[in-house]
Amino acid sequence: MKEKRTGKREKSRVIGLLAAFAALLSIGAGPAAAEKPTVRAITAFVRLDAAKHEAQVREALGVLRRIKGSYQNAGYQVQTIRIALQPLGEYTRGLSREQALALFRALQKLSRDEQFALAVGPALHTPTAAAGEAELLAAALRENTALDASLTVATEDGVRWPAVRAAAKVMKLLAEQTPGGLGNFNFAASALVPPRTPFFPAGYHAGPGREFAVALQSANVILAAIKPGDTLGANAAAIEVAMSAEAGAVETIAQAAEKETGWKYAGMDLSPAPLKDVSIGAAIEKLTGAKFGAAGTLSAAVMLTGVLRRVPVRQAGYSGLMLPVLEDSVLAQRWSEGAVEMDALLAYSAVCGAGLDTIPLPGDVTEAQLARMIGDVASLAVKLGKPLSVRLMPVRGKKAGERSAFDDPFLVNAVLQPVK
Repeated sequence: MKEKRTGKREKSRVIGLLAAFAALLSIGAGPAAAEKPTVRAITAFVRLDAAKHEAQVREALGVLRRIKGSYQNAGYQVQTIRIALQPLGEYTRGLSREQALALFRALQKLSRDEQFALAVGPALHTPTAAAGEAELLAAALRENTALDASLTVATEDGVRWPAVRAAAKVMKLLAEQTPGGLGNFNFAASALVPPRTPFFPAGYHAGPGREFAVALQSANVILAAIKPGDTLGANAAAIEVAMSAEAGAVETIAQAAEKETGWKYAGMDLSPAPLKDVSIGAAIEKLTGAKFGAAGTLSAAVMLTGVLRRVPVRQAGYSGLMLPVLEDSVLAQRWSEGAVEMDALLAYSAVCGAGLDTIPLPGDVTEAQLARMIGDVASLAVKLGKPLSVRLMPVRGKKAGERSAFDDPFLVNAVLQPVK
């Protein structure tokens, strides 16, 4: 059965590539060709042994840099290389609090010296996780602001309400005790997020390690494929052709890297991550002919999610439509205008992979309010059986109606809206 499924996948990919070639031949009648998508992340999955952490990290970095070189030689820009660990409790078990914090300091120093991003894995990932994991995670992130991490608030078994409250407490602490509250950019409450997810901060793995996955920044590919005035169906076909061709080319390099390095290729997260003016919000507005948040936005989200599911590559992570408000210039503007609100983002999460992502909030938001927002997303994830995550970013000292002032190259600032 496995061989038959693989054959079908290869056949679908060939069809997609032939369609892409046909589209290029008729480029004058269709949308403009996009630049290659940026490779947002090449993420290695490492099963960390605290006593051997430096040697393990350096081995993974050697592999990541070889893979990065392969993409660069093929004309791709690679934005980041990353390492994701197993759940935090597994490699800190047996360590004192001071030893664990010393390990996190050493890992952050490595990440800064060697210029890679590091996710230290989720806390409270299992029902038997130690209650102190959330507090340890909060202390680690407060002290080591370059690290990424998550806290598991829901699994297939249901919402974990103590974990929801713990995540809210961590968010409030990071807002108040990290420079500019930026610690919350690197922390997420995660619900049903699968292992081998290359996007951060919820990336982690649960296996033996020595694997890697790829994530794309492909909002530009979607935007270029859209022809204003065409039906959603016609644009869906064009986007599928474009994404299949681009993702297929990216996967071919990953498969070659698997053979060259001996590290297993775990798949590709097709979520068309935006970055400021490389905007998924702009693509949706081009599709609908209206502002993001207006009628038609939900239909566009459904269509794009369906297209991503059909792209014939080995998929990993969310592989859905992401709507990170502060990472997308158009989304940030529509949030500032009040054209899109929290309830609308929750509705879109029902049909795509959004969750509540990089949402700017007034600094006086309470833990109880944060917990209710996290709980809503966790409940939706469990009800629909899909991965969702939450990054909420309270801005200390700022009130509703004022503008955030985050100083980060990946973030756009926006007007803070009242918490209902």
